[in-house]
Amino acid sequence: MHIVPVASGKGGVGKSLVAANLAIALAQAGKRVVLADLDLGGSNLHLILGMPSVTGSIGSFLDSPKDQITALLQQTDVPNLLFLAGDAEIPGLANLTASQKRLLIRRLTALDADYLIIDLGAGTGQTTLDFFLTSSHGIICTNPTPTATVSAYLFLKNAAFRILQSAVGTRGAGAKYVKELFSDRSGLRQIYLPQIARELDTHDSEAGLRFRRALRSFQPRLIMNMIDDPKDAEKVNRLRRSTQQYLDLDLLHLGVIYRDELQDTALRARLPIIRYKPGSVLSQAIYRICEKILQMEEDTDESVLDLEVINDSFEAAEAEAEQDFAGKLSYIEDLLDTGTLSTGDLIETVKSQQHEITQLRRQLDLYRKKLLTAVDQGFSI
Repeated sequence: MHIVPVASGKGGVGKSLVAANLAIALAQAGKRVVLADLDLGGSNLHLILGMPSVTGSIGSFLDSPKDQITALLQQTDVPNLLFLAGDAEIPGLANLTASQKRLLIRRLTALDADYLIIDLGAGTGQTTLDFFLTSSHGIICTNPTPTATVSAYLFLKNAAFRILQSAVGTRGAGAKYVKELFSDRSGLRQIYLPQIARELDTHDSEAGLRFRRALRSFQPRLIMNMIDDPKDAEKVNRLRRSTQQYLDLDLLHLGVIYRDELQDTALRARLPIIRYKPGSVLSQAIYRICEKILQMEEDTDESVLDLEVINDSFEAAEAEAEQDFAGKLSYIEDLLDTGTLSTGDLIETVKSQQHEITQLRRQLDLYRKKLLTAVDQGFSI
C-alpha cells in the first residue's frame, strides 16, 4: 500500500481540498483508496466530499481500540473510495499518546488498499509530524504567499529534526549530543543539518550513519496551490534552495494548482470540484498530479531519485503554470461568450484579485522593513 500523507505548515492553503480530490482521482483510475481524516480536532473533510454527516470516527476507534478499524470505513458514492472520518468534538484528541499513535498507525497501514491518503492537521505538532513520517514521500502543500512558503520550510525542518531524534534513540553518546542540542533552542535557528550530521559522527558514528540513511530516504513532494499567475510558480524556488542548503533535502515538485472560484460553488453544491466540474483548470491540475503519482509508482522502486528527475519536476511545474494560465483565460472567455459569466462578474473577480495583490504587497513591505531593521541593528540573518 502506498501511504500519501498531505500536510501544510499553516492552515488555509487548500490541503484538504488536495487530499480529497486526489483520493477521488486515484479511485477513478481504478485504485482502491482509503481517505483518512487525521486533522484531529479540526476534522471537516467529509464536507468537502459532500457527506453531510458521518456515523463513525477515529474517536470511536480510540475509545474502543479492540474493535476493528475496518468497521468505521464508510462507503462513498465514488467507486473504489472508502472514507475514515476524523473527530472534531472530542477535546484533546489532537494530542494523542505515543501508544495511541502507534496503534492507529499500525491499524491504518494494515488496511487492504492500494493507496492510503491521509489529510493531516496544519502546523508542526508532534502527532502531525509522526503521521507525516509514516511515508518517505509525503506531500507538503503550500501557496505563493511568504507566510505559507516559510511555514512549509519550517514544517520540513521540524520533520527532519524528528527524523534525527528517531535515528539517535534515547541512549548513547549520540542521544546525549542531540539532547544537548535541543536544549539550546536559539542555536537551532542557525545550525545546518549537514553540520549536525558531521558533529553526530564525532559523538556516535553508528547513530550518524542511521541518521544519514533516514534523511536520504526522506523525499517529500511539493504542491504549489492557489496560484494566480505563472510567475507564482517560480516562488517555490526559494523554498527549494532553503531545504537543499539548510536541511540537505531535495523536494520533488508534483505541480501547481490555480485558484478557482468554482471551488466555492462546488462546496455549496456539496460536491468535490473534481466531480462538480471535471474540466475545470483546478480539476485538470489534480488529474495531472494523480498521473504523476501513478507514473512514479511504475517507474521507481521507492529508491532515491536522481537530481535530473528532481530538476525536471520543477521545470515541468513552471511550464504547466503557463499552460494552465492560458487555459484559465480561455475558460473565462468561454463563460463570457455563453453569458454564464457577466461583465459585472468579471469586474468583481478582477477587483478581488487586485485586493489580494494589495494585501501581498503590504505583507512584503512589512517583511522588508523588518529585514532592514534587523540589518541596522547588526543581527546576522
